[in-house]
Amino acid sequence: MEPVPAADPADGAQGGAPLLDRTGACCHGGAKMAVLAYSLGGDSCERLLSKGRYLGENVWQPYGCMMHKYKSIEAKTCLAEKRVAFVGDSRIRQLFYSFIKIIDPERREDGNKHEDISFEVETSSVNVDFLWYPEANNSMKERLISWTHEGSAKPDVVILGAATWSIKLHSGSSETLEQYKANLTAIAVHLEKLADHGEVYWVLQDPVNEEVLSENRKMITNQQLELYNEVAADVLNSSKRNGRSRVKLLAASRQAALETITQSDDGLHLPESTRNVGAMVLMNSLCNKLLRPIDGSCCQTLPPLNLLQKLSLCFFLGSALVYLVFHVLCNNRHRRPVPADVESLEEKKPATAAAPLGPKALFQALCRMGIIMIYFYLCDRADVFMKEQKFYTHSTFFIPLIYIFVLGVFYNENSKETKLLNREQTDEWKGWMQLVILIYHISGASAFIPVYMHVRVLVAAYLFQTGYGHFSFFWLKGDFGLYRVCQVLFRLNFLVLVLCVVMDRPYQFYYFVPLVTFWFVVIYSTLAMWPQILQKKANSSGLWHLGVLAKLLGLLLFICIFAFSEGFFEQIFSVWPISMLFELNGSVHEWWFRWKLDRFAVIHGMLFAFIYLVLQKRQVLSESKGEALFSPKISNLLLFLSVVSFITYSIWASSCKTKTECNEMHPYISVVQILAFILIRNIPGYARSIYSSFFAWFGKISLELFICQYHIWLAADTKGILVLIPGNPSLNIMVSTFIFVCVAHEISLITNDLAQVVIPKDSVALLKRLGAVGILSLVVLLLPRSSKPTPGA
Repeated sequence: MEPVPAADPADGAQGGAPLLDRTGACCHGGAKMAVLAYSLGGDSCERLLSKGRYLGENVWQPYGCMMHKYKSIEAKTCLAEKRVAFVGDSRIRQLFYSFIKIIDPERREDGNKHEDISFEVETSSVNVDFLWYPEANNSMKERLISWTHEGSAKPDVVILGAATWSIKLHSGSSETLEQYKANLTAIAVHLEKLADHGEVYWVLQDPVNEEVLSENRKMITNQQLELYNEVAADVLNSSKRNGRSRVKLLAASRQAALETITQSDDGLHLPESTRNVGAMVLMNSLCNKLLRPIDGSCCQTLPPLNLLQKLSLCFFLGSALVYLVFHVLCNNRHRRPVPADVESLEEKKPATAAAPLGPKALFQALCRMGIIMIYFYLCDRADVFMKEQKFYTHSTFFIPLIYIFVLGVFYNENSKETKLLNREQTDEWKGWMQLVILIYHISGASAFIPVYMHVRVLVAAYLFQTGYGHFSFFWLKGDFGLYRVCQVLFRLNFLVLVLCVVMDRPYQFYYFVPLVTFWFVVIYSTLAMWPQILQKKANSSGLWHLGVLAKLLGLLLFICIFAFSEGFFEQIFSVWPISMLFELNGSVHEWWFRWKLDRFAVIHGMLFAFIYLVLQKRQVLSESKGEALFSPKISNLLLFLSVVSFITYSIWASSCKTKTECNEMHPYISVVQILAFILIRNIPGYARSIYSSFFAWFGKISLELFICQYHIWLAADTKGILVLIPGNPSLNIMVSTFIFVCVAHEISLITNDLAQVVIPKDSVALLKRLGAVGILSLVVLLLPRSSKPTPGA
């Protein structure tokens, strides 16, 4: 062994002077080293190791992929039965400590300098060692050779790097650089042998803050470090297999250090937050392909198609083929002489009597759906498009919010009717709420509790509208037929069921659709069971109103029983085959949480609809154009109380310390905010007489927008952001949003088209199709399913 120098240049004096311009020149070298390390056109693992940027303080974003933040239990699972060796100087020792702190956050940096350090987790047989070799010389080579011998205990992972000692001890001479290249060339042979049996990483040298360096380190300049990094990249990239270096170059930590080296205490050692970036990059590189976290898209390979995905692909391809045959045959017929009065054949039918969908149109709709599903798969399952993580700032949420509300106010029109919560107004309501929720999701605003709580009210408002709308329909129309039920269930669930198959996700993953579907069934069951009480019947005797209230009271008791007995709730929803619809990761806890959070919203909507319709029938309300809903005194009082409730709720939401604390109160107070909005929006006659056509357009496709965002606007099942245009976030969000909205609109049209065919009005035909669907569903449920991730907040 060669003698170890008496002093480590990385363990010298500290300084505090600011970084001068010449240190900034290393930034160009850093970019150059990233390019030398890997081409950015490579796979996501190469991009993880080579390039990235800071989204904010301590938040590192690799180029084009998502980096999972590993916790202790995950790290132990990944590294179980493995040996990891860090070889090098004090900078590698720092990286070693940051790495083992992921495994054991309580570990302290208490090892001796210039000595080997061991770390072991006996329960999972994780061994991580730091070996003190400050120079790339014969001593380091001999250690590597000892690992390549037959029968020796080889490390599964080797992380090494060195240069600062060589620069300091020899004053940065050119001869030392040549010797470094020769030594590294000899070492590279053995690194390649180790790479045949495990992972080998060479850590490129981080920059220094030259002005803060102590006198005995002044020769360690960024120019010198860049020369040594170029040598390392040239030597280690010279032996490639299949166009890829067998020894991986870790350049990302250098990229991070370029922006944070000014925070270094001694000019040489990196701040802890920057060292943590390098450690987390290593953990993602090692573990993502094993644990496959959904928010760790770096270094993940494309999963193989399962049986259902293959069958769905065959189905859509078959539909496209049938449509092509229809198209050719129709074109052949069209080649005959065209009659002079052909335009008379195109007489438009009334909108209320749409023509039934023909076979060609059916397969055309399926073909369009197939193309869209391929796009979904390519966006969020295949490694075709890049993905990046979210990062919340107030500007990323509030600036788009202001922008869309300006657009919404600009595009206003007169309402066709001026009744409270008319169709145009409810579409407008759904539209602006959905746009707010979309901005909330893409900006990662759930991290900000006041925004989180206001968005929770919006979700409750959707369920409130569900109760209001369906109660109003059944109360006024009295249509409890099977056709109506199947129409509603199909429109709610068609897209989600297709995505469950194509994207290999459980039904409960798209939590809002199961929630709305469940409450529709509850509303239907409550109102359809004997005695069926309709408005016509209630008009004949006021006692029937008490019957409706009794039904609502029974529904309230049903909700309370479920809400205050989680064990009973789980027993009901864990029974097969119900559990297949409501379980996520083998548990119904997520369903329990989502259901309980807004458990009273639907019954509030039903009760509001009942009171409103009774008051309307008795002509208590003034709903003529331009008239206030109540008398001036009552209107002014209600408006005042509504504004006060808005302000009070916002103050309360801002004072909440934790989401858990807020969520406990949310089911009881969300209705106050919803009612306040309804009153403010409807009491003034002029407000009730106009609506925003901009918001109303989005409201008509709000369900499709909510579901599609999971995979073609966001990414990694809502945990990240889809990147269609790398390097230009603004242009990327504009392009991806345009495609996303177009796809959602197209799916809405396809769903409406298919509903005409799939749900026939003839009762016998409908029952036959339901029987076929039941058999098909049973077969699908019996197929083995893989484990699924939990959706984002």
